[in-house]
Amino acid sequence: MLVTYNWLKDFVDFDDSPQGLCDRLTMVGLEVDSLEAIGADLDTVIVAKLEDVATHPDADRLTVCQVNNGQETVQVVCGATNHKTGDLVALAQPGSVLPGEFKIKKSKIRGQVSAGMLCSEKELGLSHESAGIMILPAGLTLGQPVFEALALKDYKIEIGLTPNRPDCLSVVGVAREVAAIYGKPLRLPSSDLKAICAEPITEQASISIEDAGGCPRYAARMIKDVVIAPSPDWLVRRLEAVGMRSINNVVDVTNYVMMELGHPLHAFDFRYLEEGRIVVKKAQEGDLFTTLDGQDRTLSGEDLMICDGRRPVALAGVMGGLNSEVQDDTSTILLEAAYFKPTSIRRTAKRHGLHTESSHRFERGADIDMIPIVLDRAAALIAELGQGEILSGIIDNYSQPLPTPVLDISVTKTCQLLDVVVDRETIAQLLGSIGLRVEVGADADDLRVTVPSFRPDIEREIDLIEEVARLYGYHRIPVTMPKGIVDAKQPPKRQQIKDLLTRFMVGAGFAEAINYSFVSADSINRLGLAADDDRLRLIPLRNPLSEDQAVMRTSLVPSLLETVARNLNYKSTDLRLFELRPVFLDLLNLPEDGCAEKLSLTAVLTGRREPEGWSQSQANIDFYDVKGIVEELLTGLSIDQVSFDPTAAQPYLHPGKSCGLMVRDGLSLGVMGELHPQVLGRFDIDQPVYLIELDVEGLIACCEDSRKFVPLSRYPNVIRDSALLVAESVSAAQVLDIARSIKQKTIEDVTLFDVYTGKGIPEGKKSMAIRVRYRDLEKTLTEEEVNRSHDKLIRTICQQLGAEIR
Repeated sequence: MLVTYNWLKDFVDFDDSPQGLCDRLTMVGLEVDSLEAIGADLDTVIVAKLEDVATHPDADRLTVCQVNNGQETVQVVCGATNHKTGDLVALAQPGSVLPGEFKIKKSKIRGQVSAGMLCSEKELGLSHESAGIMILPAGLTLGQPVFEALALKDYKIEIGLTPNRPDCLSVVGVAREVAAIYGKPLRLPSSDLKAICAEPITEQASISIEDAGGCPRYAARMIKDVVIAPSPDWLVRRLEAVGMRSINNVVDVTNYVMMELGHPLHAFDFRYLEEGRIVVKKAQEGDLFTTLDGQDRTLSGEDLMICDGRRPVALAGVMGGLNSEVQDDTSTILLEAAYFKPTSIRRTAKRHGLHTESSHRFERGADIDMIPIVLDRAAALIAELGQGEILSGIIDNYSQPLPTPVLDISVTKTCQLLDVVVDRETIAQLLGSIGLRVEVGADADDLRVTVPSFRPDIEREIDLIEEVARLYGYHRIPVTMPKGIVDAKQPPKRQQIKDLLTRFMVGAGFAEAINYSFVSADSINRLGLAADDDRLRLIPLRNPLSEDQAVMRTSLVPSLLETVARNLNYKSTDLRLFELRPVFLDLLNLPEDGCAEKLSLTAVLTGRREPEGWSQSQANIDFYDVKGIVEELLTGLSIDQVSFDPTAAQPYLHPGKSCGLMVRDGLSLGVMGELHPQVLGRFDIDQPVYLIELDVEGLIACCEDSRKFVPLSRYPNVIRDSALLVAESVSAAQVLDIARSIKQKTIEDVTLFDVYTGKGIPEGKKSMAIRVRYRDLEKTLTEEEVNRSHDKLIRTICQQLGAEIR
């Protein structure tokens, strides 16, 4: 919100510097973003008189002016055409720096000396456009700074308002806060209607509201015999100071009153309103409407429209229509002010991509009681500046009056929450200073507060206490440290495992990725899942932001592959990414509108095994890198007896280079391996990518048992190696599972260290060599004890697998 220092002083008499005012505003919650002086550095631009204006001898479009600056007459070359001898002008002397860092120097223009520049309003920052140089009013003192002579020195204050303070979206609203800060009375602008004719407005126009929920109140006044003309300088400069462009006297008045009092208005050219009627109703779905900016808008059935007897003429609360705008030959004005439901205006503005000063105020909550005041204020100004007459009476259709909130505030509760001692009279004075009506409550400790319509943000007692806090002064509230009791209990097991998984993945060189939980409907289809896969039953959003975020994701794999593809496009080819997030499954046994939320850990690896460097290996990641990471992770969770089943992989993984992770009772913990080339092609990935996809819920279920401490043995170990001849179909897991299943407390570890086929090995057979480490916690093992244990181990493997000792 932009206001000016002098404009505020029109409504409140206070004695403080602009900087002091900004500091005080910030302390009451109206944070000032910037303070800009208007005309502060332009004292070298002075009032001067044109003693003579002659055509430039070498340029038809230039004039050579003899300019009296009050001390001497200097020559200035000018390119404008709107000046003549005897005019008072704004002379920028050599050394002046105009807005935009434009420095004036003495120079020669087409052979003629020019000692300065005659300035336009645009060059002095007083307007966005200008047709020529600035012609000053007669009677000003020569040599006086222009901004001082015209009383244009001011300060522009930009306030960063929060959305809950629509009352301060006006100069009067900010002035109300200033009056409360300095304890001064607030003067409201005059709205006396003088030029009123006997003709009643009700004989010319009518208003009907078909959607009272969207528009509880709509009012109008009419001004006839208006002359459309440029606005006077004071009005143009006021609007320019708050960032608005002057259009004509009628439109400028509606903008001026909106900035002054905070309530938007709209002026219709009455001759274009069919049947002289205004009808407020919803639009017809699919209709086209051309707004004031010349754009055709396709209307929704939810858009609230202002219509005449036959057609829409304005997009309610957002923008008027091109078919009823005020033009140069307009003579009769229908001036409207209304209140619209904030949520309706917000949706309409967002739907059409429009954000206007009007919609900005309506969607935050306008003041419904301000409507007759702004109508009278604007009608009086239009009649004055446009030389028109106001028809008698006002049409005010107020079909659904809004309730006036009445709240109680407890003095004791206020003191307790703010940790200050403040009496009831002080609270009443503070709340009354911002326009709230305060009365004695039913209890001696209470006050009853009637909340005016310009404060829609005050809904509860705590809102009133907040008002007391900011008006009393945040700096006067003591600073105390919060007190609390630290709960030393460990976090839940689920949270512990999540933290452990995150730390492990980061420690393994992975970077955590965070993707949206909403994806496009076809993203999961690119994985090529089986038709009966639960992940194909998608859960659509009722109100998606876009088609790319229309469903809840049932797998983290598509999002991570899209992240990989994006990184590869940026030439980042060595990636280790993981995501630990929930997926949402629409399971058949859930009630309607229900879904199962399951935590998943998904990781992708691609590129080199080691970072690029002169001493690092250039080898790429392979299946066994992935397997090693998974084994380390399972070890960290104390999950053992996990088998790697190549038949339990997913269709989006490469057959022969992937497997499933299985534990007791056939429970699957997930899958790992290389992604199928066809799947990578669907994601535009042209290099191998390896995947780890783990069911975190399964990991939690498998590590329910607490860890047991096993002391280190003080006694030496004994190693035995054996080579076994087995069938080619026998897997290493089978051998190791049998070895680990033998109940011998002296077996500490069994490792497969060699697999051999070739010369000396019969066809259909292979050699597998295992290394067994024996150790006892209580004594040193003897040779005989080790041999006896090892013979039993080898006999068991041979019996169960049909193996032979090489």
